Formats: sequence, C-alpha cells, structure tokens
Amino acid sequence: MLSVEEARDRILSYFDRLPAVETPLIDALGQVLAEELIAPFDIPPLTNSAMDGYAVVAADTIGASTTTPVELPVVGVIAAGQLPERPLAPGTVVRIMTGAPVPDGSDAVVPFEDTDELERKKSGSDGSMSAISINTAAEPGDNIRDAGEDITAGTVVFDEGEILGAAQIGVIASLGRATMQVIRRPVVAIVSTGNELLEPGQKHQPGKIYNSNAYSVAAMVARYGGVPRIMSIARDTVESLEAALEEALEGADLVVTSAGVSKGDYDVVKDVLSSKGEIALWSVRMRPAKPLAFGMLKRKDGTGVPLLGLPGNPVSAMVAFEQFGRPALRLMMGKVQAEKPSVEAVMDDAIHNYDGRRVYARVHAYRDASGVYHARLAGNQSSGVLSSMAQANGLAICPDDVAMIDVGEIARVEMLDWPDDIF
Repeated sequence: MLSVEEARDRILSYFDRLPAVETPLIDALGQVLAEELIAPFDIPPLTNSAMDGYAVVAADTIGASTTTPVELPVVGVIAAGQLPERPLAPGTVVRIMTGAPVPDGSDAVVPFEDTDELERKKSGSDGSMSAISINTAAEPGDNIRDAGEDITAGTVVFDEGEILGAAQIGVIASLGRATMQVIRRPVVAIVSTGNELLEPGQKHQPGKIYNSNAYSVAAMVARYGGVPRIMSIARDTVESLEAALEEALEGADLVVTSAGVSKGDYDVVKDVLSSKGEIALWSVRMRPAKPLAFGMLKRKDGTGVPLLGLPGNPVSAMVAFEQFGRPALRLMMGKVQAEKPSVEAVMDDAIHNYDGRRVYARVHAYRDASGVYHARLAGNQSSGVLSSMAQANGLAICPDDVAMIDVGEIARVEMLDWPDDIF
C-alpha cells in the first residue's frame, strides 16, 4: 500500500499551474495574481483632511482653548472631490470635509467638535458662520493625510503570486484597475457512478439512494477555489460511463469520479477508465478512503486530463478529496502547498487503529475553560455515515504505526473549518 504522502506526490506530479486570465476584481477573490502591480500614482493622490472640520494655519491657533478661544473668519468651503480655489491666507480658515484636499498654506485641520460651530448653528443668527471660534491649539500636521501616505507612485504594490483577499482587491480598486491578470480557476467535472443513484429532487424509490457524493465534492471544489461541474450520473454500463466521461472531458482540468475503484466494484468502471487513458488503482494506507484511482484520460485531440477516482462511501470520498483533490487544486491555481491548520488536542474518546493504516477520525474540537484544546468523536465512524462528517470540524490523526490514541492522550487535529491560506 502507498502512504498518503506517496500517493499525493504521485498525483501532484501530473499537474501544472494553469494559465492566467484577465478577471474582473469582484470575481478574483482567492485567486493568485499573475502580474506585478505597480502604483501609477500616489494614494492618496493629494494631501487631504482626515476629519470634517476647519483647515487652519496652526500658528494662528496658539493659545486657543475653551476658555480663550481664537475666532477666525471663514473664507470658503471645500467638499470631498472638490479642489481648493486658492491658497489659505494666514489669519483665515476654510471649512473642509473628510477626504477633501487641504489648500496650500494650511498645515492642520481642527475638527468640528473643537470649535463652536454647533452653538453658532443653534443660534440661527444671520452671518453666524462667517467666522468660527477655535477651542484648541492645533499642531502642524494634525488631522492631515499626506499625499502618498498609503502608496507611493512607482512602487510595487503586489508581487506576482499574491493571493487576492478582500483588502488586496480594495487596494487594486483604489488604483483604478477594474480587472487583473490572475491564475484561472480549475474546472472540475464530477461524475458519480452506479445504478442505485437518484438525483436530489427525484422521487424516492425503494433500493435507491440519492447522489450525495457529487454535491459534497462539488462544494469542496468551490470552497477551495475551483469551478465544479456536476455531470449526469453514469450507470453501470460501458455505454453510459463512456458517454459521461466524454462529456466530462470537455473543458475540464480535472475529472473526479466516485465509486467503482474497489476490488469488489463492477469491472466495467475499471475497464472504461483504463480504455480512456492510463489509470492506476491504488491502495492507500489510510482509513477511511483506502481505495483510490488516478491517471490520465485522453480527449479525442490527444490531450490528457487527470482523473481522480474517489471511493463510493460518502465519508471516504470527502476525506480522499481533502488529502488529494485539495492539493491538486492549489497547485493548478498557483498557490503554495500548505497543510490544513491543526491543533494538538486532548482526546475525550479513544481512536483505535485496527489494521496499521493512518486513521482520520471525525472529531469535534473545542477549547475548555482553561483554553486547552480537546476533541471528541463526532458520532459513528463508519465511512458510510455522512452525518458524522457534518458534526465534525476536524480530522484527528492516528499514525499508521500507533495502535490506539487513548482517552486523555494528545492527537493532532486537522481543522476542516479554518481558512487554509493562513500560514
């Protein structure tokens, strides 16, 4: 049997980074930048006010306080998006809004709350706003944001390879770019096989089960940045499976199948996969998800598409995709490989390793009152019990050479619900 690492390395050797595409910013969240971004101008582009208030010459406010205010004439108003009409002369002030450019000659902004503006407005007397009383002494630079304080023109803002989060997208938008070159998202075609399968929404029939694997795998593909395409169910005939795979190959960067990779499964699945390319059936030293298929399917034009064949049991399919599908997506998207975030947790339940395989036990990890991580088994650990996967937020790992992790002992828990781009 292959170790998890051996299987993963073999699989990843078939993948390369996908090409870059010009993508609207709003669609680029989580994608990898494929170009260097250089600032074409300063951010902010002009020295501007950080507050609603009055642009002043700081020297004119020396000694100002609530008991000894300094009254100065108001000679204008500058709104956000409006340019000053003239420099500010000493002994005068200009009413200014947040983000508005500070006029030449001014070196500070006094906030509204440090003036008597509110009292003047309440008085309602004509001409009450032709002057303002300053109630605090300003220092040069108070409440002023310098041009280029955030970003300086000509500097490299983001290097190629940056993962675009919400803040990065906001910065790019602030530089006027509506699109960016990013590594495109991989398209993953998902094919479920079996005569017993029904699609969700169809009427329930005795002896049939609903196709949950396609939807759980598709959700994982989307979560990790890919574009899932759920294909029609392939029945256990050569014609049905060949047709499903032919359709799946169109435009796909990866084909994922579920079921048909165990020794007891219908030979038609293995035969069709092999006839379409070079497919190997592996046993991986892990539980769940021991049986695995991988190889290359060939299109009619001779190009190849990787195929990852997952086990049919729903938990096995999800665990296998976590360990092998997720790294493949990251490689195609140009992201560095990174393990899922993990914690060392005290086990509330024992994990038994019956056959020398690495065990991925579904657990719910939590912190106790003292801040120590614990983990308890999330229900029935059978590979067919999908509800226990829904109750879990992590996978507790029992190494293949450890017969048991007992109650009170420490296990490493790979967290399923924590973001995996935080290193």
